Amino acid sequence: MCGRFTLRTPTADLVEIFEVARSFELTPRYNIAPTQPVAAVREVDGRRELVQLRWGLLPSWSEASLAGPPMINARAETAATRPAFRHAFQKRRCLIPADGFYEWQAVEGGPKQPFLITLKDERPFAFAGLWERCRAPDQSTVESCTILTTDANDRVRELHDRMPVILSPDHYGPWLDPHIEDPAALQSLLTPYPSDEMRLRPVSRRVNNARNDDPDCILPPQTQNTLL
Repeated sequence: MCGRFTLRTPTADLVEIFEVARSFELTPRYNIAPTQPVAAVREVDGRRELVQLRWGLLPSWSEASLAGPPMINARAETAATRPAFRHAFQKRRCLIPADGFYEWQAVEGGPKQPFLITLKDERPFAFAGLWERCRAPDQSTVESCTILTTDANDRVRELHDRMPVILSPDHYGPWLDPHIEDPAALQSLLTPYPSDEMRLRPVSRRVNNARNDDPDCILPPQTQNTLL
């Protein structure tokens, strides 16, 4: 799954990497948590835009204030057919930029140890996302998103059996293209990222508290600084 992630990359770099035509200035984030605004790239009228979406998808038929627990993740294997995600999978796909995500490992006799998972060269990447638009009771519009997950690769499986779908850059175009609606073609993009291109490192338990969002979250624990 994916419950916390980072986006520390400068906005100008993201604009270049994701070929965005319209954007806004981002603040570095070290501990992005569910229900918070997240940056997302989507295609509108043939142009890519960087926007903010609420993390936790609200189906188009829901009322924002009456929704249940936020749907922060959707299983890639079933998103095309589940009612809550089916329309978004067909028509409203997005990229969710990140440069790391967290997972936790059980520790005997103590609290779980958080790990930061990145690409080996620490470059930014994109989760496969879905977005939706719904109407709140006050008639305002709420735009929200979810991150697709798949089976963990051998590296991430050391911590969890699921991982977010990280798209290869050459799959950004097909994933964003609203004219591609064939579930099989889209499903072929949603595979585990190669484990030999990723690394895991333990970080401070400061990240356990969603109110903490600063560079100290990604520092190594005082007693651990080795790479897995």
